[in-house]
Amino acid sequence: MMHTAVGWHVELEFKEDDQHTSAAALVRLPDGTEVRSRGHASRHRVDSNQPRVGEEIAGARALNELAMQLLTKAHEEIDEASGRTSHSINI
Repeated sequence: MMHTAVGWHVELEFKEDDQHTSAAALVRLPDGTEVRSRGHASRHRVDSNQPRVGEEIAGARALNELAMQLLTKAHEEIDEASGRTSHSINI
């Protein structure tokens, strides 16, 4: 049996101000499909300004949304190929 190495390219981009961080996530699949998502974080006014923490939260939220979109895409492809409804596993 031959194993094929497959790679996905994931990009995260952040925009920030003193109170808000937004993250845009993009994954390019080997078939040329691109899946995009966004995540947001807001700093409470009494919290210290820690841009890295905002990036981690917004990035995690964008990646979580990306994961959900990929699960939906995979199940749609399974359903189309098999002619039946597949069952997702919640993450």
